[in-house]
Amino acid sequence: MKNFQRTLIMGCSLVALAGCGADEIVSPGTGGDIIINNPPPTPTPTPTPTPTQTLVTPAAGCPTIATPGGLVDGGTLTGPTGTYRVCRLPARITTADNLPFIRGLVYEIPGRVEVGADRGFASTGTTVTLTVEPGVILFAQQDSYLVVNRGNAIQSNGTADRPIIWTSRDNIIGLANDNSQQQWGGVVLLGRARISDCSTGVFNTTASPNANPTCEGRLEGAAIATPFGGTNAADSSGSFRFNQIRFSGFELAPNNELQSLTTGGAGSGTTIENLVSFNSSDDGIEFFGGGFNARNFAIIGASDDSLDVDTGAIVNLDTVIAVQRSSTGDRLIELDSPNVADRTPSNNIPQTRFQVNNFTFVTRAGAPQVVQARGGAAIGLTNGVIDAGTNHCFQIDEALTLAAIIGVDSVVGDCPATDPIRGGSGVTNADAAARINGGTNNNFAFTITLTSNVVNGAGETARAAFNANTRSTFFPTRTFVGAIQNAAALTSTFGNWTCNSSIQNFNSATGACTSLPIYPA
Repeated sequence: MKNFQRTLIMGCSLVALAGCGADEIVSPGTGGDIIINNPPPTPTPTPTPTPTQTLVTPAAGCPTIATPGGLVDGGTLTGPTGTYRVCRLPARITTADNLPFIRGLVYEIPGRVEVGADRGFASTGTTVTLTVEPGVILFAQQDSYLVVNRGNAIQSNGTADRPIIWTSRDNIIGLANDNSQQQWGGVVLLGRARISDCSTGVFNTTASPNANPTCEGRLEGAAIATPFGGTNAADSSGSFRFNQIRFSGFELAPNNELQSLTTGGAGSGTTIENLVSFNSSDDGIEFFGGGFNARNFAIIGASDDSLDVDTGAIVNLDTVIAVQRSSTGDRLIELDSPNVADRTPSNNIPQTRFQVNNFTFVTRAGAPQVVQARGGAAIGLTNGVIDAGTNHCFQIDEALTLAAIIGVDSVVGDCPATDPIRGGSGVTNADAAARINGGTNNNFAFTITLTSNVVNGAGETARAAFNANTRSTFFPTRTFVGAIQNAAALTSTFGNWTCNSSIQNFNSATGACTSLPIYPA
């Protein structure tokens, strides 16, 4: 039996050997033969072709709106992303109108465009509402801007995947770069909430706004007198969600410019969320009076202050990134109330009151203080990271302002060793430092470990957070400092509604701030 098995194996081996080709190797083994068959070579995979981006072609015409005169066909504009139909807005929107998203179409703001007419200090209700659909692109040139007058509203609500973009003509035709600015005015939202500084040159010194019925302001940077302010703290100027405002801040008069977004007397019924200000030549955002809550701001590349708050504004901001360009930028926060001479002997009403929670500020070398507060304005900062470099972190001017500080808690910064906190106008450096350092869990000799410019590193992650909900119920209770807890949060919080630049890359699928997204129809 054994001989038969051996003969059979040998016979099989001979057969196998006889059938061997170039692709087979036969190797005798201790317990029999092992045959290894090499598989045929795997064909080289065909490369997946890179998707070709389909450029935009111009829409056939302009949609119809109800405002007399309607939209005017302004021909076409061509840039790197394609050719667009230009539809010019009328000088004033007089009815409830809608600007729909149409592929291959952009809306032009020619000069000053107003939503409704000013309805006065004591008016009620909303007369005209302009609605802007997700994905819409609006552009302007030089002295052009859009203003929503008192008693009217805007519903400019994009989505996380389709933000609304307010930009310049140069951006459309491909001439804008990461240092471009001052190419058009900006967006202005006006309302009927209280302010402290009256255009008559006097100030509101009573807690009852009805006792000073003429206290209204005038829009900064506007050649035409544009009033704001009133008695209604709950007034609404509309809703402004998922918007990018690029290359704004044109100077309409000497030392008088518009910002990306300006609010004047906007009340608590106003919604502002998920906003990008990119390369404003003046402030990124400025609030004059009024009062509301807002969240998720990215203020990138402002040439003046990133956030300017004054004339009695009462605002809470949650989750804020502010990053300066390396070549320009003043303070990250400038906080003020009326001038000292006008304020004596008492504070004006309402007192400016500004709180920011979960923020990350990145300054340029050579900027002045990161935060300056004066004029008796009240500031509260919680859960913040300040990448200050060589810049002083705080400047507190005047005893009224020192006394008004709400609190600075769980804030860290790499502030300079000498006088990181300074006083002025009667406040000593020691007094200012004692008040700021009196908060909990602050460290102004901190080693910054941020990654991707604004994402918390190991050092920031190790810091204990302050429960900002105790300051305002608008603020969530969080367990981290800074605006961006980790890399995943950069996408989930700021995601595709932002735009990318050499100043700050958000890894947004919307693309570069110098280009335009291309959406399907």
